[in-house]
Amino acid sequence: MVYASAATPFVRQPKAAVTAPTHSAAAPSLLRQSAFACFLGSRVLSVTAYQMQTVAIGWQIYEITGSALDLGLVGLVQFVPFVLLSLLVGHFADGYDRRSVVRLCQAGMGILGLALALGTASGVIGRSLMFTVLLMIGTARTFEIPTMHSLLPGLVPTDILPRAIAASASANQAATICGPALGGLIYALGPTTVYATCAVLFATATTLSSLIPKAMRTTARQKLTLDSLTAGLVYLRGQPVLLGVVTLDLFVVLFGGVTALLPIFARDILETGPWGLGLLRAAPAVGALAVTAVLARRAPDGRLGVKLFAATAVFGAATIVFALSTSLALSLAALAVYGAADAVSVVIRMGLIQTRTPNEVLGRVLAVNSMFTGTTGTLGDFRAGVVAAATGPVASVVIGGIGAIAVTLAWIRLVPPLARIERFSPDGDGSDA
Repeated sequence: MVYASAATPFVRQPKAAVTAPTHSAAAPSLLRQSAFACFLGSRVLSVTAYQMQTVAIGWQIYEITGSALDLGLVGLVQFVPFVLLSLLVGHFADGYDRRSVVRLCQAGMGILGLALALGTASGVIGRSLMFTVLLMIGTARTFEIPTMHSLLPGLVPTDILPRAIAASASANQAATICGPALGGLIYALGPTTVYATCAVLFATATTLSSLIPKAMRTTARQKLTLDSLTAGLVYLRGQPVLLGVVTLDLFVVLFGGVTALLPIFARDILETGPWGLGLLRAAPAVGALAVTAVLARRAPDGRLGVKLFAATAVFGAATIVFALSTSLALSLAALAVYGAADAVSVVIRMGLIQTRTPNEVLGRVLAVNSMFTGTTGTLGDFRAGVVAAATGPVASVVIGGIGAIAVTLAWIRLVPPLARIERFSPDGDGSDA
């Protein structure tokens, strides 16, 4: 596929026209490719540090205010930059050195982690300051996430890209397990220690992202125009399958998110401490890691549409089980299933987007995807907090699980081409007709 300019239509070309590394049929293992190894290490450390910060911030805010609504606001504050800046992020991801964008974001989050450590140690930290820092963290992640994803297709051969996506997702889930667990354990030494550790991890991630080779530019840098900013939206509008994938995740996550309320479930329902919160935060990643470790060796090609809808339905059902549980063991099991189902959805969604989008507009398409899917995680946290403040945490999560299942059933009828998708490659499946 070739993307001529932001103002011209997209034209499907033979696969050879897509920029990708050329390799022999016997491709080396993923970790033997130094560029991918640096990418993976940078992502793992950045996600680990972010997850550690999230646990510490959530617990600290709840200790300061005791408010479920404030836990929801943690999500809303980070949601705002995604909405306001995502289209601009796509322009930077396609028009500038993607490594540099990632490196600046990770360095910025390291500085913010250090600010949290110093503010807490000096006793000046408070609700307003923490929300200000959260806004800045949300801004950095708005630029980092889609840019990091858009780096991946240029680091591995096209034929093993789905495996690389699964391996990246697996590493992400491993970090999501370690991050909350480490954050909860280290919090016993005080939040200052958590934030200082995060600053070190972000600094190391920045170093690794600097070691990723610079990609060769395939198109001239475009001026910042309305057409350039909206190119990702224009492309998705002409791709019913990809548009269905993005919007399905948007609404499922909007209803099914439970992360913001985990401090309440840990302390008030399951009667545990920060260590229990760390386990609850890590449980979805345990399930996700088990699934993505398998998918990294064998990509889920075949009946992808059916698998995607099955995964989102299971996601909603597991949410309901978690809401109704009063046992820590059952809650952890439900969250593990919740994470496993979400991981299947993530690998299929990202595989479809990254194999069916031209490199020249990939950053902008992933920025739109990030705007829709990334923001619904934080907006879903806000929804959960608002509903919990009105009806209680259990009712809020049950409503969310029912909503996720209802969205799945609706999308089966509203986006029939998505249900018929068989393979990641669009050739011959008729999905783009």
